[in-house]
Amino acid sequence: MFKQFSNIESAFRHVKLFTYVVVVASTILCAFTVYESYRMVRKAEERVYVLSNGKALEAIAGERKDNVAVEAKDHIKMFHYYFFTLDPDDKVIESNMSKALYLADGSAASQYRGLKENGYYNSIISGNVSQNVEADSIQIDFEQYPFRFRYFGKQKIIRPTAILSRTLITEGTLRNVSRSDNNSHGFLVERWRIVDNRDIELQNR
Repeated sequence: MFKQFSNIESAFRHVKLFTYVVVVASTILCAFTVYESYRMVRKAEERVYVLSNGKALEAIAGERKDNVAVEAKDHIKMFHYYFFTLDPDDKVIESNMSKALYLADGSAASQYRGLKENGYYNSIISGNVSQNVEADSIQIDFEQYPFRFRYFGKQKIIRPTAILSRTLITEGTLRNVSRSDNNSHGFLVERWRIVDNRDIELQNR
C-alpha cells in the first residue's frame, strides 16, 4: 500500500513538473508571438507607398535628418525649375510661378513682380519664346541655420530664330517650415537673389 502511495506521489510530481514545463513554454511562446507581432507591425509602418504615374511604388520611410541634404537640394532645384521654366502661354507661366512662390518667401515674389512690371512675361508670349533651366550644382552650408545655399545652373532662352544660353548663379537661405501639398519638402527659400545671369552663347536656329 505504501508502494502504491509512493507511485501516486511520484506520478503527481511528474504531472506537476510537466505542468510547469507547459506553463513556462506557453509563456515563452506568447511573449515571442507578441514580440514578433510588434516587430512586424513596426516594419510594416516603415513602408510607404508613393503613387507615381498610376503605379504604387514602395518607398522607405526615414527620419528627416537622414534625408535633409537630399531634400534641401531637391527643394532648391524645383524652385528654380518652376521659376525659370516658361512657355509662351500665360496659363503655363501662372501655374509655374504659383508653384515656385509656394517654395520661397517675398524675395522671389519681388523678383517676379519686377519682371512682370517690365513686360518680361508679355514678351515671352508675344515672341513665342520658351525658357528652361538646368542645374549644374547646388552648394548648401548645413553648419549654420538658416542654411545658406548657392545655385549654379544654365538658362536657355529659345526664340524662333536663335537659342541663347546664359549662366545662372543665385544665392539665398533655406529654413524649415511645415510640409504641405504645395511644399512637400518642408523648406522655404529666403533672401533669394540672382548673382550672375550673363549671356554665354548664341546659336542660330
